Amino acid sequence: MKATRIMQDDNKDTRPENADRRVFMQMAAGVVAGAGAFGGAPGIAAAQTSPVQPRGRQDKKPNIVFMLTDNLGYGELGSYGGGILRGAPTPHIDFLATEGLRLLNFNVEAMCTPSRSALMTGRFSIRSGTYAVPMGGVPDGLTQWEVTIAELLSAQGYATGMWGKWHLGSAEDRFPTNQGFDEWYGIPRTYDEGLWPSMNETNGLWPSVGAKQGWKAKIVEPEPIYEARKGEKAQKIGVLDVEQRRLMEAEITRRSIDFMRRQVKAGKPFYAYVSFSLMHFPTLPNPEFAGRTGNGDWADCLAEMDYRTGQILGAIKELGIEDDTLVIFTSDNGPEATHPWEGSAGPWRGTYFTAMEASLRTPCIIRWPGEVPAGRVSNEIVHIVDTFTTLAHLGGAEIPKDRAIDGVDQLDFFTGKQENSNREGFPAYVANRFSAVKWRNWKAHLIWQENMYDPPQTLPLPKIINLLTDMKEERDVAWTDSWVADPIKKIITEFEASLKKYPPIPMGTPDPYTPPTLQRTGEEQQPRNPATMDFLMKD
Repeated sequence: MKATRIMQDDNKDTRPENADRRVFMQMAAGVVAGAGAFGGAPGIAAAQTSPVQPRGRQDKKPNIVFMLTDNLGYGELGSYGGGILRGAPTPHIDFLATEGLRLLNFNVEAMCTPSRSALMTGRFSIRSGTYAVPMGGVPDGLTQWEVTIAELLSAQGYATGMWGKWHLGSAEDRFPTNQGFDEWYGIPRTYDEGLWPSMNETNGLWPSVGAKQGWKAKIVEPEPIYEARKGEKAQKIGVLDVEQRRLMEAEITRRSIDFMRRQVKAGKPFYAYVSFSLMHFPTLPNPEFAGRTGNGDWADCLAEMDYRTGQILGAIKELGIEDDTLVIFTSDNGPEATHPWEGSAGPWRGTYFTAMEASLRTPCIIRWPGEVPAGRVSNEIVHIVDTFTTLAHLGGAEIPKDRAIDGVDQLDFFTGKQENSNREGFPAYVANRFSAVKWRNWKAHLIWQENMYDPPQTLPLPKIINLLTDMKEERDVAWTDSWVADPIKKIITEFEASLKKYPPIPMGTPDPYTPPTLQRTGEEQQPRNPATMDFLMKD
C-alpha cells in the first residue's frame, strides 16, 4: 500500500477526472495560512499492521546496527560524490555502499530532534510535539505515551543500547533508558552547548564574549554527559566542553563495540543505535586525527567518521555476525549552515532547517549479506519514519494500532523482492510550518526558505519543481505541469483528515499524556496551536 493512499479505499478511485489547479492552489494556501488549526499541520493517517514473523535465515532474529551521523550532508561521502573532493577519502563507508543498497532519495525531517523522533516512533514529529526543541521550563522530548522502536524490539527479546546524542528529552524520565533502551552513554541535548565555556576564553582566535558577561555554570549548568542503565538512576560522568566534544566519537564507538561483544557472548539479538556526533558543529576531530589529512578540521573529522564506522564494521566481521546483522548508515539532517562549519549537500540546494532538498535528502546505505542485494542503487523515495515500521517487522513486533503511524514497511523493497518503494510521497515540515510536499520526482513548495537563517516566506501560489530536471529547485513549472496538483492535493487532503482523527500532541505536554479519544470525559479536546507557543528553537 502506498503511503500517500493510506486513507483511501483501495477499491475506489477518488481522484477527480480533471485536476483543478486553482482549487489546489487555494487548498495549499489555506493549509499554510491555517497551519495551526490541527496542531500545526496535517499528516498521514495510521498504518494498520498485523503481527508478523521475523524474517531471515531460519527465522532467526537479525541483529540491527543503526549508525546515525549528525548533520552529514549529501555531498560529503565519496560514494555520494564527496570524499576526496571534501579533503578526505571515505573508504570504509564507500565499500559498505558496494555491499548493499545505496539510496539516493532517503529523506529526513528538517532538524535534529524531529528526525530522531521520527526514527524512534515512526511518526512525523508534528504528531508528537517534537517538531523543534523548546526552551523555557516546559517538558521537552517524547512523552511516555509514545512507543519507540527500542521498546518494540526489547519486548521481542532484543538487547537495546544507544550511545551519543539523544535530543528527545532532557529530563531523566524521558532519557533513552526510560524509552526502551537497556543502556545509554551520551548527552541529552546538543553538541553546540559544549562551546559555552570556550566562548569566555581570551587566548584564542575566536572573538571572546568575556568572563564578566559570558556563560557561568551557576546561571546555566553545563550539559552533562551521562551513563545510564534501565531501572537505575542515570549517572553524570562528565560535562560537555570542547575537549570532551573531541573525544565523543571514540567513546561512542568503543562502547558500541563492547555492547555488541557482550550480546554475542550472551547469544542475544541486539539493536545498537550508534548516534555519532560528527559532523555537528563544533566540527572538531579527535586529537589523534587533528592534522591527519592536511586539509583542515572538516576533512579530519570526515576521516575520523569513516574510521569509526570502519571500526564498528570490523567488529561485526570479527564477531562472525556479518550475515546475521542488518546495518543501516545514514544521517539525521542535511548539512550544517553555521560558519565556519558549513557542510556540503552535493548537487542539492539549501541547508537543514528548510524544506529544500539539501535539508531533506541524506546518504543512506543498507547492508544485510544474503538478504539485501549488493551493489544496488535506487532513487525511490524512502523516509526515516519507514525504518521504524520495517525494523519492527524484521524483529517480529506488532505496530501500535491506537495512533497514526506514518512509516511504511520497506522490507520487500530493501531486500530486492520489489523494485519500487512502498512510499510515493510525504509532507515536509520545518518546525510547525507545513512547508512542502514531495511526490515521486516532483515537489510543491508552500513556504520558501533556502537557508536556515533566511526568513520563511509563505508563497502566494505553490511552486512546483521537477527534481529530475531542476536539482537546484530554481524553476517553477506549475503552469506547464499543473497535473501534478492532483497527487499533491491528495496528499494534503489525507494529512488534514489524519490530523482531525489523531490530534497532535502539543509541544511541552507533560506526562502522563492521554490522547483525546481516550479521555474519560468524552469531550473533544482541541489541539493547541503550536504556532502560538513562542519557544526559542535550536539544534
